[in-house]
Amino acid sequence: MQRFYPVIRVLSLVILMFGLTMLFPLSLSWFLDDGAFASFDEAFVLTVATGAGLWYATRKETRDLTIRDGFLMVALVWTLLPIYAALPLVLELKLSFTDAYFEAVSGLTTTGATVLTGLDQLPVSINVWRTQMVWLGGMGLIVLAVAILPLLGIGGRQMFKAETPGPMKDTKMTPRIAETAKGLWTVYSLASICCALAYYWAGMSGLDALMHMFATMGLGGFSSHDASFAYFASPAIETVAIVFMLFAGMNFATHFVVLSGRSLRPYVSDPEAGWFLLVTLGSVVGIAAFLVFHDVYASFDEALRDAAFNVVSIATTTGFATTDYALWPFFAPLWMLFLCSFATSAGSTGGGIKMIRALVLYKQVYRELTRAMHPSAVHPVKVGGDVVQSNILFAVLAFGFVYMVCIASMTLLLSLSGLEIITAFSAVVASINNTGPGLGQVGPASNYAGLSDFQIWVCTFAMLLGRLEIFTLLVVMTPAFWRK
Repeated sequence: MQRFYPVIRVLSLVILMFGLTMLFPLSLSWFLDDGAFASFDEAFVLTVATGAGLWYATRKETRDLTIRDGFLMVALVWTLLPIYAALPLVLELKLSFTDAYFEAVSGLTTTGATVLTGLDQLPVSINVWRTQMVWLGGMGLIVLAVAILPLLGIGGRQMFKAETPGPMKDTKMTPRIAETAKGLWTVYSLASICCALAYYWAGMSGLDALMHMFATMGLGGFSSHDASFAYFASPAIETVAIVFMLFAGMNFATHFVVLSGRSLRPYVSDPEAGWFLLVTLGSVVGIAAFLVFHDVYASFDEALRDAAFNVVSIATTTGFATTDYALWPFFAPLWMLFLCSFATSAGSTGGGIKMIRALVLYKQVYRELTRAMHPSAVHPVKVGGDVVQSNILFAVLAFGFVYMVCIASMTLLLSLSGLEIITAFSAVVASINNTGPGLGQVGPASNYAGLSDFQIWVCTFAMLLGRLEIFTLLVVMTPAFWRK
């Protein structure tokens, strides 16, 4: 047991920090007197007491984390923190543990799937807490931790490497990992402030602007209204959302370099940014034209407005909606579900396999076709002008295979449990890509409340798999990981 003390010590500090984040909704509940103060007070005390107790038990531990410890640390954070995040929901809303844990995982993994209805009548502090979880999970609590824990004498490189997605694992924007994390959070925080002000300027109330900023920047899709963005019926608000969803769907490392270098050139040299914008915005125009062709809308302008918001929302794995797009001809929502699997950039707050992996897979397929015609040709896979090393190529291929196996196996599992195939498939895809709404029974006009407890747990596991990009969680579940 003692070999896990370094992990437990760092975990205790992360739990303590997470407990402190409850102070904002707790204070808001007291100020607004919305009736949820006692629930947040109890949740805060339990969370902080647990963190403090674990820290006291391991306070003399001085060893740094190994790579294996980093994987375990990340897996524990993302499976245990939702327990504490769920406390206010259990205490105030009397949800079952299954539903509350699902809601908390959905928030922290920025999925945005919900089992709640009557959002407009919930205590304001509960809605703030739900959306705040999305914002915290967006950049990752671990990245926040490695920016602060070095001040306490704890190194964070192993945690950062296990947590960050895609090519950021092996690149550094600044020489020290803590500075990298601070740089990411600086960009994230500045963009969040701009987003909240833009929403307020466009016509939202102060609290709505704050909550929808949390959900937009985290690409989580939680709203304080059952009707989501249809509640506002405002082209200006929808435009603000589209701009910031696209911003959050791009690599924050690129945003950091643009900000620090005061030049837009990094956007041009980023191999993902152009493809992300081309595929997403091209799909907006294509689906708008498709809807007009099928007489869903009378004019292209009307179709473009709804297509722009809903396609960008799903492609960036946000999950907001202004209309029940499940009623559109089936190709449109199916294409949107396909987009959420790969459109966002690595280093963004979005989910899916990321555009960089999709590019590598496409170029590898093209190389194999070229080899079939010209066996002696030397045709290296290049992304952004750089040759993709064999170890990275093999890792991407393995990731793609495991990703498809996970979707197929969990879809079959949900189908076996009695869920019809469209709902089962879309629920798994929406969960593992951290998108939120799917099709059928879990479409944009409904939620996940109609699923059984077993089905809810399958979707919860899918959300965790997607947030940790599959391997981080699966590695901890292998017998070899636990051998000494």
